[in-house]
Amino acid sequence: MKIAIVHDWLVTYAGAERVLEQMLLLYPEADLYSLVDFVPADERAFLQGRAVRTSFIQRLPGARSKYRNYLPLMPLAVEQLDMSRYDVVISSSHAVAKGVITGPDQLHLCMCYSPMRYAWDLQHQYLREAGLDRGARSLLARYLLHRLRIWDVRTSIGVDGFIAISQFIARRIWKVYRRTSTVIYPPVDVEAFTPAGPREDFYVTASRMVPYKRMDLIVEAFASMPQRKLVVIGDGPEARRIRSRGAANVEFLGQQPFDVLRDRLRRARAFVFAAEEDFGIAPLEAQACGTPVLAFGKGGALETIRPLGEAEPTGIFFPEQRVSAVVEAVQRFEREGDAITPGACRQNAMRFAPQRFCQELRQLVDSEVQRRISRPELRAIEEPV
Repeated sequence: MKIAIVHDWLVTYAGAERVLEQMLLLYPEADLYSLVDFVPADERAFLQGRAVRTSFIQRLPGARSKYRNYLPLMPLAVEQLDMSRYDVVISSSHAVAKGVITGPDQLHLCMCYSPMRYAWDLQHQYLREAGLDRGARSLLARYLLHRLRIWDVRTSIGVDGFIAISQFIARRIWKVYRRTSTVIYPPVDVEAFTPAGPREDFYVTASRMVPYKRMDLIVEAFASMPQRKLVVIGDGPEARRIRSRGAANVEFLGQQPFDVLRDRLRRARAFVFAAEEDFGIAPLEAQACGTPVLAFGKGGALETIRPLGEAEPTGIFFPEQRVSAVVEAVQRFEREGDAITPGACRQNAMRFAPQRFCQELRQLVDSEVQRRISRPELRAIEEPV
């Protein structure tokens, strides 16, 4: 079979690209498409030397640094990628990749990280954070997002089967597209994140410093608890504001290489996480190191962390994105955290190993291909997954 994999955009090695990496390993003969490819030379190993076929946006002025500004053109651009010679198309999509055009004899499966958050339920939050919540520019942005929503729903019809990265995203897919989906959890590099050495008396958090990660809550919470130490790893547009809320017991390390991140995760008492994530790889990397997680109890974290009160717990949830809620979670961990063992954390993380992801994805693709071969009359009249 001829297989194409379509990814939204290639600019760095992050969560979606880790999933893509496993897809490329699973299907080494597949052709790879993306709207743009600006991955730096020192981060391209995950592409395994694969040639990337890009759209016309790749050649537009300023696309390397301002590719997001071309969002209004992305639906048009993805529709120009020619999929006609492929039997199977797998779109790796959190934006527009699922909008590629396929025919009735082609199988199109979409690995959906989320329907476009900034166009749907998080539109108002994104507009506020971008300073587009009022004025003429706000009206234009809202109109463009309105048009994007119409296109997004229309193109969902061309997907034969959706794959969600969590039950949380499966519910969002149903809400937006009224389509069921198969949940296949993303892969976590559990062989790279392993336990080692004794625990020390500090907590750690690590993330890009962007608004929805809510690193500010964690920093403010520990600034109010001077007897407890916090190590903060990461950088981003919110860095200056977040640093201003720290105190002497909060250590900011900035962006750090892998070895430093893993070392701190291995030695910390617990990992603190305040974002509402679609899935959330960072808490699982911490658990793979045998480290408990204190997390906001919403989104994908509910599926990857076993809270106190359940068998073999791996963490504690706090119910609200408030400083006081983080403080209460830390205090509870100080009282009851001995019930969480490194072995339980590691065992839980192993459920998300890359081998499991590849096995489940291959089984799904093979079964859908076989079903279409044996029952061709169902291709256009029955949803496959």
